Order: sequence, then structure tokens, then C-alpha cells
Amino acid sequence: MDAKLAEFSALNQKDKGPAFISLIPQILSQPDDAVARDLHTLVDTVVNQESVGLVVGRQVLSELVRVLSEGTIKDSDLRKRVVEETLAIVQPRIVSYEEQVNSLRFQLADLLEEEEDWSGTARVLMGISLDSGQRSFSDTDKLKINVRIVRLLLEEEDSVQADTYYKRAALLVHSTQDKETILAFKLCQARISDYSRKFLEAASRYHELSYVGEIDEEERRQMLLVAVTCAVLAPAGPNRSRVLASLFRDERTAELPTYNILSKMFLDHILRPAEIKEFERTLKPHQLAKIAISSNDRLASASHDDGPSSSNEPAASTRTGPATVLDRAVMEHNLLASSKIYNNISFRGLGALLDLTPGAAETMARKMIEQGRLKGHIDQVEKLIWFEVNKDEDDAQGKAGGLGDVEEAEDTGSPFTKRWDAQIRQTAAHVESIAQQLTQKGLISLIPATA
Repeated sequence: MDAKLAEFSALNQKDKGPAFISLIPQILSQPDDAVARDLHTLVDTVVNQESVGLVVGRQVLSELVRVLSEGTIKDSDLRKRVVEETLAIVQPRIVSYEEQVNSLRFQLADLLEEEEDWSGTARVLMGISLDSGQRSFSDTDKLKINVRIVRLLLEEEDSVQADTYYKRAALLVHSTQDKETILAFKLCQARISDYSRKFLEAASRYHELSYVGEIDEEERRQMLLVAVTCAVLAPAGPNRSRVLASLFRDERTAELPTYNILSKMFLDHILRPAEIKEFERTLKPHQLAKIAISSNDRLASASHDDGPSSSNEPAASTRTGPATVLDRAVMEHNLLASSKIYNNISFRGLGALLDLTPGAAETMARKMIEQGRLKGHIDQVEKLIWFEVNKDEDDAQGKAGGLGDVEEAEDTGSPFTKRWDAQIRQTAAHVESIAQQLTQKGLISLIPATA
């Protein structure tokens, strides 16, 4: 091989290219060990030997890239070794061989992705220069590469770096009409929101994608499942209630393993530890991330935790705040659910309900009231939280999903009567909705008449 390379190097410049290229099929016909060794020698000669020249080097390297892309080397390990060694040789002169290097990187990325080396694939793609060089990438190509990098980084749960490339892709998404690329971007968008703990946003996006017909049915079911999970983990409040209503009225959710907790949250039932444990087993690591309690919250939590409890009050917990994302979501939900049951509750009673110290329970309620997610006020002297009946929110939740308008109720001046009337109106609206659906499907005539 060395003798042939020396002989070809002495040829005229116009004859060198065809001569070196003729060696490639000869080398590939040898045993595997000889293939890797001789290709390494050939590439090193045409790239680093000054007598060969840049034009010839590009011709030979382009031919090698073409042959490798056609799958002439069947052994994926050997092909991967050849590509990696070729890149290592050309790397110091990447400016002169940028187009060939980019092609080799795409091939190496495909090989690594087949091996499920997500981080390795992402690093290879990151090394591709998109904004300069001999090959001009279109905005659509740049978008596809950035979306692919985001997807790979999310597989490794590297959400911080994935967010950087997602922002680059967001600037280019307007440049394509390709449905597959746009769907891939939207999925990355939903996953970024999920990993960033923007669960309400993620739930809406996953739910939207679960209706897209171009996506495989099993994948759509998985997206619906994740949408429910994100909705459960979202901060309690009116916005989450709307998302829960939309998911609860989606007939597909009844078949999901998380339907039980979805229905309890939508109906404002207090969640029990056994139900939470069952749901916790379905969560991913980032959805079980621990959360830190700020020093201000810790001080506020301790400020009302003095004084002995009376004999008829439950023993106070020693927890000063939620430990995980799920923990916080469940506590906020139970606090919101308790506002539907009680007119008021003591700090100590709420703490017992949420398994928190009285001060921590008061701090959580105060934050939710400040953020507009809970209607009520706090009596610091009596250590009571007073809940307000939010009639507009109840009606809005009853109408969600197209249940129609609800008649204005007479103001009797009694909070218990108002609440009872609201429940009757909501039940009547549900019955009316069921009757309309039965009528549309022609099932009313099948119901036997009774005396």
C-alpha cells in the first residue's frame, strides 16, 4: 500500500485523483482489519501530504464519504471505526474539508443513535457548523438538526442544554411547512415545558398533540397519558381546573391508568396517601424532583407553630413544606378541595390535613391567595383561614366542555344554600349533557318506558 501511495503521489496533478480513488474499492475488498488500516493510511496521505494538493484531497475524501453512505461496509462497528478515524485525521484541517466532515458527522450520528448513545449523537451533531462553510444549510435543514439535538438531549434528561437548542429552533420554525418537522418541534416544545416544570403549559400541548391524526395511535395515547400527569402536577387553581375539565371530558382518558386521580382532582375530592402512592409509581425522575424551601418560608412556617394543641385537635406535623413536585401539587389540591368543603379552617387543622406544621400550612394558603389561585382571607389573630365561595369559577367549571349556560340563581343570602344550589345546577347540567348525547346517538328510543 505504501509503495502504491508513493507512486501515485508522483503522478501529474490531474491523474492523482482517479489513481487514489481507484484504491478505495481495492481496500474495501480486503479483510476488516486491513480495511481500517489501509483507509487510515490513504486518508492521511491525501489530506496531510503537501504534494497531493487540496483539490485531489477533496475528490478522494468525497468519494470515500459517498461509498460509506451507500453502506458498502456492512459491519456497523467497522464503519463506525473508519468514520471516527477519518474525522480524527481531517479535524485539524476542517476549514478545507468542511463539507466532507459534515457528511461524516451525519453518518456517525446515525450510527451512534442506532446504539442509543443519545449524548454521543448530540455531541456529534453539535460539532456541525450550520452558519458557515462550503455547504450552505437552509433554514429548514438547520431547524431539523436543532430539533434532533433537542430530542436527543431530552432522552438524556439534559433539559438545560436542550433548552438552548430549542430556542434556536424556535427562531427557525416559521421557515418550514413540513408537517413532520413541525410536529417534532411541537413535541420538543411540550417536553421542554415538562422538564422545566411548566406543567400546565405542557399538559395543554401534550393534549393538543394527542389529537393529531398523523401520529401513531399508541404514541397519541402516550401523549394523552403524559398530559394527564402534567395536569395533576400543575399548580392548583382556576387555570388547572380548565385543563382538568378538558381532559376529564375526553372520553379516551377513561381507559388510562391515571384516570382515577384525574377524576378525583376534577371533582375536587381530597386525595388520600394510597392514591398518591399509586400515581407516584407512574412518574419520571424529573417529575419527582425535590424542591427546596426558602429561608423566608421556613421562618414564616415557624412563626405560628407555637402553643400547645387542645385535646380535640390533631397532633401537629413537623414538616415545614412539600418535599417534591408531586408533594406540592397534592398539598395545593387538597387545600383547594378543602375550600369547597369548609367555610373556614384553623391553621392547625389545615396543617393536619396537609401533613404540615400550622405555620407551613398558613404560608401555603397565603401564597395561593396572593397568586389568585385561592379565594379567601386570613385572620392572623384567630389563626383562621376563611374561604370565599367563587360562584363565577364554579359556573365556568360547570360549563367547561360545552355543557351550556346555567341559569342565575336567586340570592338567598345563605352560603350553604348557595353551595347546595350550585351543586344542583351542576348535576342538572351533567344530566342534560348526557341526555343530549344519547339523543344524538339515537339511544333514547331504546330506553324502556316506566309507569
